[in-house]
Amino acid sequence: MRRLRADKGKCDGHANCQIAAPDFFDLDEDGTVEVLQDAVDESQQAEVEEAVRNCPVQALALDR
Repeated sequence: MRRLRADKGKCDGHANCQIAAPDFFDLDEDGTVEVLQDAVDESQQAEVEEAVRNCPVQALALDR
């Protein structure tokens, strides 16, 4: 199982992650990323990898 991380300090609130993987990401009241669940199993990996790739400020990471 892989672990998802977000750097709230880098987040600009574009919400690309939320669009790509709504089960994993939301925006908090300040408009920055909030990780809803950090454990990513193999069946969800492609969806989360797309969200990580689509972050324009590289605020997301998926650990191996």
